[in-house]
Amino acid sequence: MSELARKKCVPCEGNVPPLTKEEALEMQKQVNDWSLIDEAHLLAKSFRFKDFAQTMEFVNKVAAIAEEEGHHPDLTVSYGSVTVELMTHAIGGLSENDFIVAAKIDEIKS
Repeated sequence: MSELARKKCVPCEGNVPPLTKEEALEMQKQVNDWSLIDEAHLLAKSFRFKDFAQTMEFVNKVAAIAEEEGHHPDLTVSYGSVTVELMTHAIGGLSENDFIVAAKIDEIKS
């Protein structure tokens, strides 16, 4: 388990700046194949599956992580794929929480 995957999300009510592009690029090194989108304001990754049942099994595991962490990604679900997008809406950009959830999602897919 990665160091990030061992962490817990900290509730974010705003009042903190989002990660800078440089900070996000550094944190990106700790997750597997996630992309920084929109000048590093969004973290995204697509996952592929052989069928809809596997797709939904993955979605349910992601939902369980999101509920446990209190940090919820946007999911785009198709027959054999899921795109996960993370952003801390309260600050309008990325926080460590986004990378923690990404690392936890990587653990269920590995």
